Amino acid sequence: MSYFAATGNSVHYQPIGSGLGIKAIKNAEVDFGASDKPLDPSELRKDGLIQFPIVIGGVVPVVNIEGVKPSEMKFTGQLLADIYLGKVRKWNDPTIRQINPTLSLPDSAITVVHRLDASGTTFNWCNYLSKVSAVWKARVGEGTTVDWPLGLGGKGNDGVASLVAMIPGAIGYLEYAYALQKFQRISFGVVENSSGNFVSPSRSNFQAAASSAAWDSENDFFLILTNAPGAEAYLSLLPLSCFCRGTRSLRLPLRARLTS
Repeated sequence: MSYFAATGNSVHYQPIGSGLGIKAIKNAEVDFGASDKPLDPSELRKDGLIQFPIVIGGVVPVVNIEGVKPSEMKFTGQLLADIYLGKVRKWNDPTIRQINPTLSLPDSAITVVHRLDASGTTFNWCNYLSKVSAVWKARVGEGTTVDWPLGLGGKGNDGVASLVAMIPGAIGYLEYAYALQKFQRISFGVVENSSGNFVSPSRSNFQAAASSAAWDSENDFFLILTNAPGAEAYLSLLPLSCFCRGTRSLRLPLRARLTS
């Protein structure tokens, strides 16, 4: 039996991105909002909100290079930062070839693709790059939107995926589920983690990274899971946080109910 048939209530979902989702819940335009970027406890209190994690995913680099299959292309965090800074501009750059000696890489330009809208995926991507590159941290930093040094912008994960799929030589970043939907045109890469291992995005590697999360010690579940420790830990997780408008009866015992 459907939820509507059982209750007479309808649930409407709109994939509008973290920025608009957070804005909508703050303006009381919706009952629930969700984002891959957790809100700071002070911001939650200011707007009368509560947040809690509901699901975890991962951010993956994706490329459109002829002949390169999923999980074949290797990246380090520093290399990804240098590509998005415009310091590495061709696919056969020695820095790329050094860690991908078995791949036949073209002498062609790299087209950088990023999100155009305010995005929790962008926040986690840039948070990770800020942790592995001092230059990125100083010049670009992190946020749901940043001042990108170069590249083309796509709206939503769909927009980034479509641009990368259309442009030979393009690179972008996506939530893992979206990367899986474009297998016929784009490939996701593997990234060196904090232990120095190249790990593929997978459920087990997401779980390995999530195992370091100390939810019970963080106020209002404010936790960012990028560059987590662990031999099999994936580089950047997206703990999807759900926001709703708080009441005294909800806000005080929430942690006890979620952790009991």
